[in-house]
Amino acid sequence: MLTVEEIKKFIDQDTVSDRKRQAKDGQRYYDGDHDILKKKLYFLNNEGKLLEEKFKSNYRIPHPFFTELVDQEVQFLLSGEEGFMHAQDPDLQKVLDERFNNNCDFMLEFSDVLTDTVVNGFGYMYAYMGEDGQTHFQCADSMGVVEVRAKETNDRCDYVIYWYVDRITPDGKRIKRVEVWDKTHVYYFNQVDDGEIMPDSEEEHNPRPHIIYTKGKKLYEANYGTIPFFLLKNNRKQLSGLKPVKPLIDDYDIINSGLTNNIEDTNEAIYVVTGFPGDDPDELILNLKAKKHIGVPEGGGLDIKTVDIPFEARRVKMDITKEDIYHAGMGFNSTGLKDSSATTNLQIQMGYQLLQMKTTKLEANVKQFLGCMLDIVINEVNKQDGTDYKKSDVTIDFKPQTPTNAKENADIEHIKAQTMQTKIDTLLNLQQKIGDEVLLKKIAEEIDVDYDELKASAPKPEDDPLYKAQKNLENAPVESGGVIG
Repeated sequence: MLTVEEIKKFIDQDTVSDRKRQAKDGQRYYDGDHDILKKKLYFLNNEGKLLEEKFKSNYRIPHPFFTELVDQEVQFLLSGEEGFMHAQDPDLQKVLDERFNNNCDFMLEFSDVLTDTVVNGFGYMYAYMGEDGQTHFQCADSMGVVEVRAKETNDRCDYVIYWYVDRITPDGKRIKRVEVWDKTHVYYFNQVDDGEIMPDSEEEHNPRPHIIYTKGKKLYEANYGTIPFFLLKNNRKQLSGLKPVKPLIDDYDIINSGLTNNIEDTNEAIYVVTGFPGDDPDELILNLKAKKHIGVPEGGGLDIKTVDIPFEARRVKMDITKEDIYHAGMGFNSTGLKDSSATTNLQIQMGYQLLQMKTTKLEANVKQFLGCMLDIVINEVNKQDGTDYKKSDVTIDFKPQTPTNAKENADIEHIKAQTMQTKIDTLLNLQQKIGDEVLLKKIAEEIDVDYDELKASAPKPEDDPLYKAQKNLENAPVESGGVIG
């Protein structure tokens, strides 16, 4: 077991690591806390000293492109309508729906861990036993998870340290809860601010096995046989999705904020007055603002100077940068699809192409991640219900739904229906030549139904009243009689 000194050392080392540093940048930008908010203006005075400018406009406007890119990726991956875990066995499918597909609590936690993963570059979920006797899963704040390995080359960690701020006292002190997990137990500690880490004396079972439950009056203990923390990687290097787009977002923030500052600083005209007879400048300003006129002698005049801002060049630059952000971030840019009624399905598909590619890359890691939790659920169900389910009985498959143009879909279906009706009418006109059986087969092919089923449901000739009447006349006895002549 780790000592409190070792626990503090590992937490401190992890906090200042490059992995957590870049994750903090991702969190800042997802929350709208961009670098532009720290921007200051400087100027050189007459003595050549660099001083901060206090009087010019300094609007600092962050644009939440990264927030949109992250939410796009997460929601698009989860947009499938039929869940993502499937099994042929209906009883097993019921379990998967209850535990994963239709479980609102799990889906909420799963969405959070996906967001963490794209924002930070990695996300964690852990397992715990609920009061209902079933294993549940919860998203862990990835910034507080520290993996400890005896050797860096180990695939599996020996301990997981999980710390988080449990509460803040009225005098402003942060009470941290520190948990150390191994393959069988979890150890609880407390820490006040950055002070010494102490064992939690209020915890009834410390250390505590992963699972504690009572049956009758007897207390039972169990464990998962592994550290029940599961890592989801955004990519192989666990890099935040912010990395490829951060310089572009900063560029857009600077250009747009600079344009706002220019407009603010030059929104008033400069009046150049020659030959003004008065000596008081305030009188001149009062006449201009209130009376809208001034008197000047012969030879005097008023010239109004304005500053032209290169707006068009900046607008073009911002449009290009915005397009680059969506391209580098592999997101969906709706700018070019403003008129939804005139947008074709092909245009929509092309617009979602980059987002689909990015989601597909993440999906491979997500399947591996979910497989770890599926192992625990399958083993638990087999133990409780006496079943023999296997992980291989389950297919994990995401089917993101790309929006389509409803009007175009309706037009396509209408054309298909008209084409099918034309073909069926043609076949009916050929009935005398091809016969009833061939006709029925051809119609079955057109409407995509089984021929035998269609034949079985078709009305039989003997059930037709006209057919029956004709048969009755044919089979009626012929009466003998004389010849009229």
